[in-house]
Amino acid sequence: MKWLGTALRHLVEGLMALCLVGMVLAVFGNVVLRYVWGTGWVVSEELSRLLFVWLVCLAATLAFGEDKHLGFDLVTARLVGWRAALLRWLSRVLIALALYYLITGAWAQAVVGMDSRSPVMNYPLALAAGGVLVMGVSMAVLLVLQAWADWRGQAPAEGDAA
Repeated sequence: MKWLGTALRHLVEGLMALCLVGMVLAVFGNVVLRYVWGTGWVVSEELSRLLFVWLVCLAATLAFGEDKHLGFDLVTARLVGWRAALLRWLSRVLIALALYYLITGAWAQAVVGMDSRSPVMNYPLALAAGGVLVMGVSMAVLLVLQAWADWRGQAPAEGDAA
């Protein structure tokens, strides 16, 4: 099962690299075209914006899976036993609630975006909302897996990557 997590992590990192390369090529190519030939790519701004949305969503999902998000643990780091477990489960419930709202909102935006097109590239705007939807669903799956591992007593030690 660990090999699957490693393979998925490498896939997400590869997709992030592709997004970054696409953004750099679009923006840098547009700058060169403007200053050298006085023209440019019309699609450059929309393409780089779409790739940036996906890059951020993929990076946030990866950070969530590796437990690298910013956290405030001034209180929880000092607790042990059932009090620490209670706060850990309470935080999971609050994260699940936030993910519920994120997923339902992203789904609503994706449905609306199916009939709306971007002005220049003419792609469905649901493609941008799809990044947020993929992020929310992926984080929900990771949250369930983390909760299951904790329930079975297999949660990683504090500060370790999941």
